[in-house]
Amino acid sequence: MSKDKKIIIFDTTLRDGDQASKHTIRYQKKIDLAWQLYNLGVDVIEAGFPISSNGDWKAVHQISSEVGKEGNIIICGLSRAVDADIESAASALDPAKNPRIHTFIATSDIHIEKKLKSTRERILEKAVLAVQKAKSYMDDVEFSLEDFGRTDPDYALRVIESVIRAGGSVLLNER
Repeated sequence: MSKDKKIIIFDTTLRDGDQASKHTIRYQKKIDLAWQLYNLGVDVIEAGFPISSNGDWKAVHQISSEVGKEGNIIICGLSRAVDADIESAASALDPAKNPRIHTFIATSDIHIEKKLKSTRERILEKAVLAVQKAKSYMDDVEFSLEDFGRTDPDYALRVIESVIRAGGSVLLNER
């Protein structure tokens, strides 16, 4: 690997680990795990989904206040492409030195039609508006296409190009 390339370690344990059936990570355990991830040299910690509960908001805020003040670590909060989610993530991440909002929306036709009861054009518009809203709070905005594997490739490209133009700085494609 050349000197100018770096592998970025993005950890979602504090978010995904909290989604197991009948299992949540207790508040103090989340803080302790965040410190361990920091000590391991993780570059980005997705600390939680702040809108999902008061406890998750508090944990993301505390991680931002403590771990997020150290080094160059990025503390990330998840949000759907919904104003209230983005606002909650922004307020929880406010104390972090390097905060990131990760917003997402489903882009496969089956999810657009059945889950979101919407259209491709409306979802594209919501994706762009979500990135713009997140960008109004911070420079580092991540966007994911939920159900990317079943998304029409031409439509996925349109969404990706649009959110990049809107200011998205990191793109992930979720299964």
